[in-house]
Amino acid sequence: MRKVMWIIALAVLAWCGWWWAASTGLRGGVQGWFDARAAEGWQAELREVQGGGFPVTLQAGLRHVALADPQAGLAIQTDALDISAPAWWPGDVTVALDDAPILIASPLGRSTLTMADGVMALNLHPGTALELEALGWTAGPWQVSDAIGVQAQADDLTLTMVQTEGAQYALTASASTFTPGDAARRGLRLPDTFPRAFDSLQLSADITFDQPWDRRALDDRRPQPRVIDLHLVEAIWGDLQFNLSADLTVDTAGVPAGTIAIQAENWRTMLDLAENAGMLPAQLRGQAEGILQALANASGGADTLDVELALRDGAIRLGFIPLAPTPRLILR
Repeated sequence: MRKVMWIIALAVLAWCGWWWAASTGLRGGVQGWFDARAAEGWQAELREVQGGGFPVTLQAGLRHVALADPQAGLAIQTDALDISAPAWWPGDVTVALDDAPILIASPLGRSTLTMADGVMALNLHPGTALELEALGWTAGPWQVSDAIGVQAQADDLTLTMVQTEGAQYALTASASTFTPGDAARRGLRLPDTFPRAFDSLQLSADITFDQPWDRRALDDRRPQPRVIDLHLVEAIWGDLQFNLSADLTVDTAGVPAGTIAIQAENWRTMLDLAENAGMLPAQLRGQAEGILQALANASGGADTLDVELALRDGAIRLGFIPLAPTPRLILR
């Protein structure tokens, strides 16, 4: 009996030692990552890293966080981020976001994100490379606001990125009852009778990158897309329905080639919205409508557009007619 008690005591002491070392390593790793980003020229401010979670969980509570990547032009500021992981494998990380407003700045402007029960889950393969196995982001009701007011909101959010093989990842995204804000509705000149929320907003794709996502994505460079199999982009808003799929390859310069299939119902109303939002200059409205009218007639319906575009030689083409230069797909 005494021998069993000694074995149990030694096992408890060993586990306590492991937990202490892993917990210290987690907090030190977080602080070290912030220091490394600051050395690279980022704004990387962190007032405090709190520990906890004994005996089966490793926790790092980050307080008053400010991060800014000058190369990407992105910045985030939040009062709290809570990181936790099981003590037996710290590579399965959960990050709980603060329910208070999170400040986000980008080349598009400054805004705040308010999100209930926002959780990011990160699963890494064992090894020094810390290769990404899966990434998920779920949340309850959320909204994005700026100085004018609410830009957008929804009842939930689901984003996933799951490694399927090597450098290939399956991506999904959806948001229930996605609702543009009043400022957006005014900019689009929508009547009060137009539905406030989307009936559907979702994305599904398989993307193969030039290398797996791992620690090099932050320390060295971002993996770049090389094959994009876009199964579905769907947006349904009242009488408007837009579906897009694509099969693309991307060269080392970021130039895509392949095909894009587009389906759109009530495309004239979409043109109205694009013109109201300033995305379509008024002087080009007639030309754009004439082209789309011809495409709709060819697809068998005056109000329904069903067309396949080809991307080749650096241009988006309808048959042999070039419509626009292809955008470069480069992750910075």
